[in-house]
Amino acid sequence: MRGNVLWLSVTSFLNDAASEMIYPLLPLFLTGTLGVGAAFVGVVEGVAESASSLMKLASGWLADRTGRRKRPTAVGYGIAALGRPLISVATLGWHVLAVRIADRVGKGIRTAPRDALLAESVPAEQRGAAFGLHRAADHSGAVAGPLIASALLLVYPGDLRTVFAWALVPGLLTLGAVLWKVRETAPARPAGPLAAPAPLPRLRDLGPVLPRYLAVLALFTLGNASDAFLLLRAQDAGVAIAAIPLLWAALHVSKALFSVWGGRLSDRWGARRSIIAGWMVYAAVYAGFAWAGAQWQVWALFLVYGLFFGLTEAPEKALVAGLAPDGLRGSAFGAYHAAIGIAALPASVLFGALWQTYDARTAFLAGAGFALAAALLLPLVLPADRIPARA
Repeated sequence: MRGNVLWLSVTSFLNDAASEMIYPLLPLFLTGTLGVGAAFVGVVEGVAESASSLMKLASGWLADRTGRRKRPTAVGYGIAALGRPLISVATLGWHVLAVRIADRVGKGIRTAPRDALLAESVPAEQRGAAFGLHRAADHSGAVAGPLIASALLLVYPGDLRTVFAWALVPGLLTLGAVLWKVRETAPARPAGPLAAPAPLPRLRDLGPVLPRYLAVLALFTLGNASDAFLLLRAQDAGVAIAAIPLLWAALHVSKALFSVWGGRLSDRWGARRSIIAGWMVYAAVYAGFAWAGAQWQVWALFLVYGLFFGLTEAPEKALVAGLAPDGLRGSAFGAYHAAIGIAALPASVLFGALWQTYDARTAFLAGAGFALAAALLLPLVLPADRIPARA
């Protein structure tokens, strides 16, 4: 892989290095330094992810409307790069909420156009591998970020704010990479009434199959709360605060190793089968977190959790690209991310409320139940004979 696939992968590596210098320490910063509870952590992550995903709907439509993919990609990375380090000066919970929303809005602006750009940069039969490489680079950056954070904590012991401020450096490198190395593509335009996108994205424009897939994906997402809760669970099980960035890095090593394999498996095995297997793994891992009581169990579950991402991230996007009508791929990716976003807020809020009202075990078992239901439902609403060969 080279060209846009290579440089979009480099961009994601740098961006995630910046993001993950902050993210694994953020739940501890919120609950420890700022003194907020688990329910507020759920609100922060749920609102931020929902804002991101709904913005992806608009940016995907705009990318189809204008035919431009690179410009919104660069704008989104720029907002995140400049806004994210402001967490270093936060003194109240709502300050963090505001910065997280800005960061996720940047992600929302860039993601659908970037995914469309990536899909249009390779032949259809290589999309799974391309998305798998991109996700592997993304997760590799998420390994580098916590390691950089751990190194900075050795220099600035306990000074989370200084670590957050240093995230500006890889953020600026991210913006430079996308501005100078990524090239625009010319998206295909359909003939007839779909020659120009509708004033707003409409599910009926995306065909009869894709909306059903998105509905089941939203069901799964109701049980897919923020990974911030996994970090709180790790702390409950006895993992030291200083080891949290290393645990997070280990998870992303697992993600990176499984992502390339999962993308290629999707090209050979079929995206739907891979997604179902991934959701079953998720259900098993969440059930494991419900009962985990020792540090070694938490480390093992984090490593197995990476398999879920390898089996689902690239295949989900490859399936969307294959089901989308020509000329509406940006809108299709926008709808995909919006479906996740609509369910992300109630997912994290519900999870946090169950944790705070009952206990962590109840919250994790509820998440496992949603995943299992979605895995059983997907083959019923998306039978193999309704999936186009290009998907």
